[in-house]
Amino acid sequence: MKSPCSSIIPLVISLLLSYNCWVTSADIHATSSVPDENLFLHCLSMHSDSSSSISKVTYTKINSSYSSVLNFTIQNFRFSTPNTPKPLVIITPLDVSQVQAAIKCSKKHGLQIRVRSGGHDFEGLSYVSQVPFVVIDLLNLSEINVDAVAKTAWVQAGATLGQLYYRIAEKSKNLGFPAGLCPTVGAGGHISGGGYGVMLRKFGLAADNIVDAHLIDANGRFLDRESMGEDLFWAIRGGGIGASFGVIVAWQVRLVTVPSIVTRCLVTRNLEQNATKIVHKWQYVANKLHEDLFIEVTLTRMNSTMVATFSLVFQGGVDRLLPLMQESFPELGLTKEDCNEMSWIESVHNLAGFDKGQSLDLLLDRNARSNGVVVNGTTKDFFKGKADYVKQPIPQNAFEGIYDKFYEEEGQRAFMVLVPYGGKMSEISESETPFPHRAGNLYKIFYGVAWGEDRTSRRHIDWIRRLYGYMTPYVSKNPREAYINYRDLDIGTNNQGYTSIKQASVWGNKYFKNNFKRLVRVKSMVDPHNFFRNEQSIPPLTSWRKKNNGD
Repeated sequence: MKSPCSSIIPLVISLLLSYNCWVTSADIHATSSVPDENLFLHCLSMHSDSSSSISKVTYTKINSSYSSVLNFTIQNFRFSTPNTPKPLVIITPLDVSQVQAAIKCSKKHGLQIRVRSGGHDFEGLSYVSQVPFVVIDLLNLSEINVDAVAKTAWVQAGATLGQLYYRIAEKSKNLGFPAGLCPTVGAGGHISGGGYGVMLRKFGLAADNIVDAHLIDANGRFLDRESMGEDLFWAIRGGGIGASFGVIVAWQVRLVTVPSIVTRCLVTRNLEQNATKIVHKWQYVANKLHEDLFIEVTLTRMNSTMVATFSLVFQGGVDRLLPLMQESFPELGLTKEDCNEMSWIESVHNLAGFDKGQSLDLLLDRNARSNGVVVNGTTKDFFKGKADYVKQPIPQNAFEGIYDKFYEEEGQRAFMVLVPYGGKMSEISESETPFPHRAGNLYKIFYGVAWGEDRTSRRHIDWIRRLYGYMTPYVSKNPREAYINYRDLDIGTNNQGYTSIKQASVWGNKYFKNNFKRLVRVKSMVDPHNFFRNEQSIPPLTSWRKKNNGD
């Protein structure tokens, strides 16, 4: 079957940089008048297979459950203040037909769409817009079907990573999936942006392990891999959270083999214990270690000193791990007492920050709270995050400037996570998926700062921007690369009306490098009117040609 995207004609780069994405018909509706909420609701009932069922999962501001539904999966309290724009309508679909109805009616009545699976968008774009909008909250689309024999699973977009891991372990103790450590993250958005976890050095990203997908496009059509074509299938596997191309309703994932025993180790060193020297050495070895071994470093402030926490996950037993560490990274001084052997699902539970005695069932709970520093700092709190990629080791003396920032008042609940690359990540081509950050990267940095009150938001955001500025000489350049799942509007945004490709490339090249051009071409084919859009969605090249055409 011929793909609808396979016949994309390569476009001249000079045109790519000069064309504009002009105002669409939906823009005109949204800006010229306030959409009629009642007409939208009537449209939903007309387009749904069952008007009574869709009314039960539709919430407006006069509904007593509206606020609780809206706030249920909001993770970043920066976007739950009284001044935060709220959706006209929230829909929590029970089936795909209700997603299709929401898209068709939003398009007809000039409403933007925000799609939420887990609510972890760092800038709140899955549930906030500056123009009239509807939230499609996928939490009810959370079915997971695991085929242990085929080593695959279908996971609906509203399922969380914790739920996926739990259901895999129910079927097999020797299968897993290489995705993130935070159990409340939604599978839909996580995989759309790439998605990484502690097995990335052995199996790559979550998006590298996708077999098929189900998507609803801008015309309300249900598409699978065959009907969407390989260009669109390529674009959605790392091309960005926030529905640039359509609404992902399910992924078919390829499961990976995990050993019966996984070893988990924690080693903490402060400055008096040569933390800086050890971290400096880590930069030279972490990306060259055996692919079964993952060593992540988290820098935090503890009272009046800095602490480096080395988190090790090894796909195997401790007796095999210790000789590897002695040979490759003896400076850490790892001992058997620092480590615990466990099953893969127990390691997932432990990495999420849950204590050993706590039930594995917590992985199923969307609102579960753990004692993990990073997990806690990015869920149910005021939070700002940023990312960088490091290609050359940071000089040892440069860490002193980092520490100086952490010693400031706003650095009390800040962290820097250093995520090692190498292994499988260096073997996959930059263009294999939209996620381009492959060979040549030693590690990624995830910066985060959390705080407790809205009135101090500006100070903490300014603080992390200063830290980010300090790091400029030590990280990737031209472009300074970023990770779309750690969305950061500081690096550039689209306009509300039209956005030139040149303007969008300011942020697009940082997330996707040269893949941004191909993403634009795919967008231009599948959504030329730019119906699916937000502050950092992929803009189309051809929407200016068809702006006056019908949908």
